[in-house]
Amino acid sequence: MKKVITVLVSLMSLILGVVLLTGCGNNEQFVDKNYQSGTKKVTSVKLAVRDRQVKVVPSPDQQIHIAYSESNQEYYKIAVSAQHTLTMTAATDKKWTDYFGRKAAANSRKIVLQVPDKQLSTLKITTSDDSIQMEPLTVKAAVSLTNQGGNILLHKLTAGKTIDLKNKNGNITGSIVGGYDDYAITTAVKKGNNNLPASKKGGPKKLMVANNNGNIAVELLK
Repeated sequence: MKKVITVLVSLMSLILGVVLLTGCGNNEQFVDKNYQSGTKKVTSVKLAVRDRQVKVVPSPDQQIHIAYSESNQEYYKIAVSAQHTLTMTAATDKKWTDYFGRKAAANSRKIVLQVPDKQLSTLKITTSDDSIQMEPLTVKAAVSLTNQGGNILLHKLTAGKTIDLKNKNGNITGSIVGGYDDYAITTAVKKGNNNLPASKKGGPKKLMVANNNGNIAVELLK
């Protein structure tokens, strides 16, 4: 019986070793890419990726620019709908064995999104395992940021109606333009600290913040 167990353990170790070597030997090459909206009218942006850092900054012109990297196994689908919504979604042709080994280099896992200030109606970003960073920006209606396994960092974010922030295993920190009287606030935190009230009624805008296993430290700037 002991010999059988020994053989099985050796066999499993051999299989695992082959899998790990297959993953480590993956010579995936990333190429820097740039997207520009050009003459297309865009009023909303939806970005849904994973294992990527997303940085949002004001555009130097009236167009939307996206700087990113992709390979023949990890790439993105970018399109503008008839309703003027620009979507960027992650796609992959990887097999499960391709996920063993090292991640892509940090500079290949970064997306820089440039959007015109005060032009978008809505902005929605979803990512995981890295941060969402927002530079000073005004969105006319709603901003929704969702992360899992990374931080959400805000710097003087402004939205005309709603700001919705959700995170897990990371912190939500930074500043939002407006005073407490400007927002009806709803927050929930599990396994973390929260500097915002759990509930505050009143205010023409909505601020919703939820975090699991992380802190909420958001300053409202009058």
